[in-house]
Amino acid sequence: MTDLLIHPRLLAPQIVEALKDTPAVCLLGPRQVGKTTLVKSLDPTRGYVNFDDSTLLNAARLDPSGFIQGLPERVILDEVQRVPELMPALKGAIDANRQPGRFILTGSANLLLLPGIQESLAGRIEVIYLQPLSEQEKQHANKSLLQRLIDGEITTKIQDQPSQIRSVAEAVVSGGYPEPNTRPPDRARQWHRQYLNAIIQRDVKDIANIRDGNELRRLIELFALRTGNLLNLSGLAKDLGIQRETVDKYLAILEQLFLVRRLPAWHKNQAKRLVKAAKIHIIDSGLACALRNLKMGDWQNQSDAFGGMLESFVVQQLICQSGWVDNELRFSHYRDKDQIEVDLVIEQSCNIWGVEVKKAASIQSRDGTGLAHLAEQAGSGWRGGIMLYTGNNILPLKNVPNGFAVPMDMLWRN
Repeated sequence: MTDLLIHPRLLAPQIVEALKDTPAVCLLGPRQVGKTTLVKSLDPTRGYVNFDDSTLLNAARLDPSGFIQGLPERVILDEVQRVPELMPALKGAIDANRQPGRFILTGSANLLLLPGIQESLAGRIEVIYLQPLSEQEKQHANKSLLQRLIDGEITTKIQDQPSQIRSVAEAVVSGGYPEPNTRPPDRARQWHRQYLNAIIQRDVKDIANIRDGNELRRLIELFALRTGNLLNLSGLAKDLGIQRETVDKYLAILEQLFLVRRLPAWHKNQAKRLVKAAKIHIIDSGLACALRNLKMGDWQNQSDAFGGMLESFVVQQLICQSGWVDNELRFSHYRDKDQIEVDLVIEQSCNIWGVEVKKAASIQSRDGTGLAHLAEQAGSGWRGGIMLYTGNNILPLKNVPNGFAVPMDMLWRN
């Protein structure tokens, strides 16, 4: 794999802090985002065990307690989702010696959602999520747009700079997996397809029994077509010719493997969020574009295709930034009975911000309608909103309290 340290991983300080006071730290995220490279870079002298090695995997499954006892004092256990039998033995080892920083676990599936995990290590482990590279990390930018929004630092600014549309299209099509970002576009698309094949053929078997990998592939291809749209399980089941319950099961698998995200609906009454439709997002826009065979040159002539793709890209960038800005932030979307929408709602305690996404390079008087409605619903909790667009200037949004149209590339530009 490409050496990820050519790009800063802005979560690294959080991992270092966790190792100072917690016996085990678990770094979870999709395959091929650089989990192993990152944790090895933090302490090159630490022992290392990779459960993709079948010999080590079988040894750990046969005698979990003996395997743990034979490990170095400080060790990395890589792809630990493959051996859920190890968790009770890890608990025993930690209870016998609660020295901070003993174990670093990595997983390419969400351990907290796996049915085979019977021991959560609650109180003994800190779980941290590593996303694909953000554009902020790829461009080595210092200040996060999310931080600026929360701190109230966004103000009107007229900027003299070239059009940024090409850079936005490139960011969306490239995505955040490190390896394809080192390849030319055709080879990058091939990498994404091979990546998905490998996950379906191997990783899915570690977490679930499914009858047909082709059905799972068809589902994620449909999600790529509908990313940024409301989730309709019955409609998906009809289109795929399978049971609704099967679609729900497959969706859970894709979530566990960090390939898709369900974004819940926002409502002032949190209980009502459980019954309102979520939105579905492919987590990495590069993978989604590869599945749809979208290229940079399609930005103009397939405008509709990039609408939902751009929304998913922005949602991912801001959720990624929350990992080092404030990992207690909550994210949702807003849609009322009149179908007025806000693509992303951000909550911090009683504080609320909104984010809309627009592919156009200009703004109209009606832009920001969704943000204005959200501000009214949020009442005294409203702190501001932004509409990300492909223009160059930071401009106030009419009728949106503390609302601004913001250039898209501020997601990664200092």
